[in-house]
Amino acid sequence: MEQDKINGTEKTSGAQSVDRALALLSLLGRHSGKGLSLSELTALSGLNKPTVRRLLLALINGGMVDQCNPTHRYQLGPEAYLLGLRASEHHSLVRTATRNVARLAKATEDAACLSVRRGLYSLCLHREDGPYPIRTYALVPGAYHPLGVGAGSLAMLAALPDDEVETTLDANHQTLAAEYPSLMPERLRELVMETRQHGYAMNPGLVFPDSWGLGVALYWPDGTLVGALSLAAIESRMQEPRRSQLLPLLKQEAKDIETQIARQYAKHSHG
Repeated sequence: MEQDKINGTEKTSGAQSVDRALALLSLLGRHSGKGLSLSELTALSGLNKPTVRRLLLALINGGMVDQCNPTHRYQLGPEAYLLGLRASEHHSLVRTATRNVARLAKATEDAACLSVRRGLYSLCLHREDGPYPIRTYALVPGAYHPLGVGAGSLAMLAALPDDEVETTLDANHQTLAAEYPSLMPERLRELVMETRQHGYAMNPGLVFPDSWGLGVALYWPDGTLVGALSLAAIESRMQEPRRSQLLPLLKQEAKDIETQIARQYAKHSHG
């Protein structure tokens, strides 16, 4: 069995090809200036030449690697660039939105949160607490919830295409039944429809009693989902007419975050 010098471990079949392909991408990323030749990739990876050639061909077909003429050296391809661009912007989301989250918390006096999608789940990246003394801590940085559980999480679920919503709900069915019995797929489908109709998501204490939330999705310039901005407060502070006063503030900060994201996206795309 071939030994992978990059991580120093032997792999069995199954994930082995994926591991090796990722290792080659990592090598190319660390030598992005001139690229690497087939012989250099073979030596650095510890794989044999036929294996490297086969993996490179697959990566080229997927747009992740390019072979440059006339040198025949390999470099990262356009799809790798797009993934890197998206990842770079994604990980800078907190830095981009921190001022908006803080301003929203100050203006509403409640908790403002920034979340992103992580597969079947939502992840809270950042939270700012307003000065109101009674707070709800249903959502804190680092907290994972199945998509649809919580206002920001529900806003992200509703932003997905119908088939992806169904795939997500089916995959999370057991988790929802065990941990969130009030938010079974049937109920979440209803909430998705309501969110789309209203243009915002509302969690009326469905996760924890007396913990209410409002959320809106955040989008990339191409219309795909980037995350969600939400407000969390006790029930009495989410009733009308106050709820209608909070929504414009929430939507305005979300719009400003999207404007900043679009500006950064354009800068990278044309840079």
